[in-house]
Amino acid sequence: MKFPGPLENQRLSFLLEKAISREAQMWKVNVPKMPTNQNVSPSQRDEVIQWLAKLKYQFNLYPETFALASSLLDRFLATVKAHPKYLSCIAISCFFLAAKTVEEDERIPVLKVLARDSFCGCSSSEILRMERIILDKLNWDLHTATPLDFLHIFHAIAVSTRPQLLFSLPKLSPSQHLAILTKQLLHCIACNQLLQFKGSMLALAMVSLEMEKLIPDWLPLTIELLQKAQAQISPRTTANQKCQSEVQQPSILISQLPVGTSIPLLNAK
Repeated sequence: MKFPGPLENQRLSFLLEKAISREAQMWKVNVPKMPTNQNVSPSQRDEVIQWLAKLKYQFNLYPETFALASSLLDRFLATVKAHPKYLSCIAISCFFLAAKTVEEDERIPVLKVLARDSFCGCSSSEILRMERIILDKLNWDLHTATPLDFLHIFHAIAVSTRPQLLFSLPKLSPSQHLAILTKQLLHCIACNQLLQFKGSMLALAMVSLEMEKLIPDWLPLTIELLQKAQAQISPRTTANQKCQSEVQQPSILISQLPVGTSIPLLNAK
C-alpha cells in the first residue's frame, strides 16, 4: 500500500486550510424556526433531504452532488422564509444546481427528464425561475465547503499520518473505507439535529469515532486534526465531543428515516 509523501501532506493541509476558510465565510449558527404553516419545519427539511438522497441514487450521481445540494438548500432556507408548498421546487432546483456544479457534462440530468422523473410537481421553467432566485439569494456563490469535503480531507490525513489505521481491516482499501464513512455521513446530513455543528466538526466526529475503534492512539490524532482545523480545544468538552455524542445516537441516524429510503442513502458511489 502506498501512502502520501510530504508533497501530498502539504496539498492536504492546503485543501483543509482553504475549506476551513470557506466554511468560516459561509457558516451560520442554525436557529430553528418555530413550526408554522408559513415556514419549513425541521422535519419537512429532513424529508426533502431524504428525497434528494433518493434522487441521487435514481439518477446515479455522485455523493458530492447530494452533499452540495443539501448545503445549498440549508443556506437558502437560512436566508429566506420559505413556504412549505415551494419546498420541493426549491430542493429540486438546488439539486440541479449542484449537479451542474459537480458532475461531468454528460452526467448532468436533462432538465425535462429531471422534472418529470423526480415527480417534483413543478415544470422545467419553474425550476429555472427558482434557480435564479436561489442564485440571487446566495450571491451566485455555490462553492461552499460541505461536510463531505471535510470527510475526504480528514480521512486522507488520518490514513497518511497513521498508516496502521486500516491494518485491522485488511480487506478494505482506503477508498473503500472512505466509501463506508461517506454512507454514514449521508445519513447525518439528513438529520436536522446535526445542523448545529459545522460541517468540519461533523466530519471530524465521524473520523474520530472510526479511529477510536481501529487504533489505540486515536485521541492524539483527533487533537492533531482539531489543531489543523484551527479549532479551540476545551479541557472538558469540545464541539467535536458534542458532535460525537449526537452522531453516535442510532435514533438520530436511522429511526427517522422512513421505510424505503435506506437503499438510496446507503448507495454512495
